[in-house]
This record gives sequence, structure tokens and C-alpha cells, in this order.
Amino acid sequence: MAKRRPTSLRSSAEDVAASKRAPSTPQTESAAFRLAFADDEFMTSEDTRGIRFQLEYQKTEYRLRESGISSTVVLFGGARIPAPGQPAWAAKNELQKTNLEAASRYYDEARRFAQLASITSKSLNYKEYMVVTGGGPGVMEAGNRGAADVGAPSIGLNIVLPHEQAPNLFVTPELSFNFHYFATRKIHFLMRAKAVAVFPGGFGTLDEFFETLTLIQTGRMDKVPLLLFGAEFWGKVINFEALAEAGTIAPDDPKLFHIVDTAEEGWDVVREFYGLPEIDAALPGDTK
Repeated sequence: MAKRRPTSLRSSAEDVAASKRAPSTPQTESAAFRLAFADDEFMTSEDTRGIRFQLEYQKTEYRLRESGISSTVVLFGGARIPAPGQPAWAAKNELQKTNLEAASRYYDEARRFAQLASITSKSLNYKEYMVVTGGGPGVMEAGNRGAADVGAPSIGLNIVLPHEQAPNLFVTPELSFNFHYFATRKIHFLMRAKAVAVFPGGFGTLDEFFETLTLIQTGRMDKVPLLLFGAEFWGKVINFEALAEAGTIAPDDPKLFHIVDTAEEGWDVVREFYGLPEIDAALPGDTK
């Protein structure tokens, strides 16, 4: 945390410490006597939900501002997609196992895309185009891992779930955040986003894609490169043409995103959109 600003007033931390030293009496042991902001029971109650929204937003915003991070490149995608050569831990049958392990190519593309973004970020002192993921396994791990491959920091926005997820080990510890509310997490995904890359995934990935697309379509978010990785996957999962034919979206709405298959294709869209220089450095793993 930043150093305390000079002030003649006692800090809240000092009073928390002082209250712990108070004599034990029926009065001081009462829940009513606890300092409101140091009272876990009160702070997690139904009555303080609005305050928790604000705190969850503010803590992450404070740390990102302190780090001087102005813009990000967001990677969304499935937690179940394994790294190449790794078993499909989430598969429930042989068909899922086969499909998930085949999808490991997207892990490689996400990792490589993150390398490209991070090399650009390095040239801008890691203030722009910093990689951010949901901080978990699968495609998220690939994104943070790609940044780490080229020595770059990256952000992880985890969320508390019943079955997952500890942060993957490639997230920069000082930029590893944890959320209770999906809503505040989504705000931090998109408020600095200069590009959004969406890899194959499940309900959560679809939710994140459509949230981003809706914000761009309705003008509530600046138009940024919105990339769908995997023409074959998305062609099967969503029939955009049918939506346009039905009239429920405008004929030009599918032009709000780009369907790509490789990291280089995707980064070229971003690079051309912002007029960024080409990357001529070899990437980790290149055999050329």
C-alpha cells in the first residue's frame, strides 16, 4: 500500500490496534462495540452489500493506478482447456477428453498472443497493453504464462467459486486480485481494455464475450478489437448469420468482431487498429 499521507488525525489502523488492547468487559465484547469497518459480521451482512461492491471495485482500481497501468489486453477462454501434452482433467467421457485435448492448440495460441502483447507492453514500460486474464487455469493460465515467457508482468482477476480457483502460478503476485462479485470483476476486465481476445470456452466465456459485444454495440464502450479465436469452434457454437437473418441483430453487427485462428492474425488486427509497429523479435519457442 502507498505510504500514509501526512495528517494530524489518527489513522483507522491505529484505532483498530487500540481497540484490540481495550480491557475485556461485557461492553467491549459486544458486537455493537466493534469498529464498523473492522466488524466482519457487519461487513459481510446483507445491509452492507453496496459498500462491498464499492470496496471490491476500489481496492483493485487503487492498486492498478498505483502501478501506473493505463491499458490492458484481455484474454477470455475456457478453464478446462489443457496445455499441450497434459490430460483433460475436466473431461467426463472419452469424447470430451478427445475434444479438450485437441483444443490444447488454443492454449498455445493464447500463450503466443500474450507474448506478442507483452513485448509491445515492454516497449511502453508495462503501462499499456498489459495482459489480463481471469487468473485461473486453461486459457487464463496460457495468457499469464505467455507474459511470463517474455519477462513481463500480468494481471489475474480471480473469483471465489465453489470448485475453483487458486491463481495460476504465472500471475504477477502484486497484480493477483480476488473477487466475490462477477459484476465488479467485469468492470475491471473492460474499463482499461484496448483489445479483447476470446478463446473457446463455456458459459463464463460466452457471458464475457456477449457482455463485451453488447457494450460495444450499444456504444457504452469504445470500439476495440474484439477477437474470436477458432473459426471452426465459433461457427458451430453461435450462428451469427441466423441472428442477422432473423432481424434480431443488425446486418453489420457481426463486423464488430474479428474471427481469427492464430496469434499472429489476432495481433495484426490489434496492431493495425492502433498503428503499432511490427514485432520483429523472435518469440520463445520459435523454430524459424
